[in-house]
Amino acid sequence: MRPSCALRPPIENLAVRPKPARRRGYNVTMYDVVIIGGGPGGLAAALTLGRARRRVLLCDAGPRRNAAATHIHNFVTRDGTPPDDFRRIAREQLRAYPRVEVRDAHVASITGERGNFRVTLASGTVEARRVLLAVGMVDELLSLDGFRELWGHAIFQCPYCHGWEVQDRRWGYLARAADASHLMPFALMLRAWTDDVVVFTGGEVAVADEARAALHAAGVRLETAPVARLVARDGALEGVALAGGGVVPCDVLFAHPPQRQVELVRALDEALDDDGFVKVDPMKRETSVPGVYAAGDLTSRMQGALVAAAAGTQAAAMINVDLALDLPAAGAT
Repeated sequence: MRPSCALRPPIENLAVRPKPARRRGYNVTMYDVVIIGGGPGGLAAALTLGRARRRVLLCDAGPRRNAAATHIHNFVTRDGTPPDDFRRIAREQLRAYPRVEVRDAHVASITGERGNFRVTLASGTVEARRVLLAVGMVDELLSLDGFRELWGHAIFQCPYCHGWEVQDRRWGYLARAADASHLMPFALMLRAWTDDVVVFTGGEVAVADEARAALHAAGVRLETAPVARLVARDGALEGVALAGGGVVPCDVLFAHPPQRQVELVRALDEALDDDGFVKVDPMKRETSVPGVYAAGDLTSRMQGALVAAAAGTQAAAMINVDLALDLPAAGAT
């Protein structure tokens, strides 16, 4: 999977391209900021930097992480907007800022250092004073029979994004060992949308007696047998088949598959937290690599379009301040 999300078909960008600068005997293009990733985080950052009159290149390539989703929800003024429409409108609005350029281009590598990064694209190399990563994460879908086909249609990660549309139906939560610390609060939270909730631990998660008691008191059922497969018909989930026989009726399943960083981020050797997310300064959103910033899903378990857009705006504002303070050394010509 290539970094970030792509809009198809691509929209012609009418931005004025910066002039090439000659360095060390070859022509390169210098930008204030190269943004990698054209989802809500990258688009919001490009808008903020464009309004600050910064010279920006936004690179966007590869399949969208939320390709299976048909609508964006829980985004004020944009609730129910199809993702492709969201990206189209955002790109059209960026046209008003002539120093912002958008390319449907894959970024192969990032080298150099703060103030002088070299960003290699398929079409050549550009230079940037700062880099913003907004590439999202790669979801590693479970090998459970039926999981991939139902992902984004009957299997979801976030009830805030999808819960309203499937409220009061039969819900399940497929927990993994990595979910043990938030199994109980997440399962209890699901009761806000439906009274029918079953937690499937698949024999992987040890549930403490106190947590069991809390789930039981809330009317949440617990199934500890291994899950054999998902039962579906005509693209709709009907139940969860357990090893040894038996099917638990289920219309909607919530799950949090493992996630990993895209290859570009891993090549930068960014510092990651214990859950595999890129560590950033909470205010500046700068990573462990000086001059490289990050915003959106690659930095947090709190993932959503509005959250990513807010983080992109914050990162862009901090980059703009950092660039303003990046004054030439005394005596420099």
